[in-house]
Amino acid sequence: MKIQIEKLSEEEITRRGIRKWSIWEKEVSEFDWFYDEQEQCLFLEGRVIVSSSLGDVEIRKGDFVTFPEGLQCVWKVLEPVRKHYYFG
Repeated sequence: MKIQIEKLSEEEITRRGIRKWSIWEKEVSEFDWFYDEQEQCLFLEGRVIVSSSLGDVEIRKGDFVTFPEGLQCVWKVLEPVRKHYYFG
């Protein structure tokens, strides 16, 4: 189980239909989170540090992230976030 961060080409983003996914926004804050299912997301804006038993991961604009099912973590939103997301 790990947090996977990738850089996708615009062609891959289009092929996967990511720009049609819902958008989530969050102001600077800190909160606990548990993933009861896998989430994939594309960060459009912002900067976050996600802390878990796996260590700390920094996520920023342009990152495509896969969070595994079962992950317990703390989100530290350092710059306001805007992202496309998909659960399942």
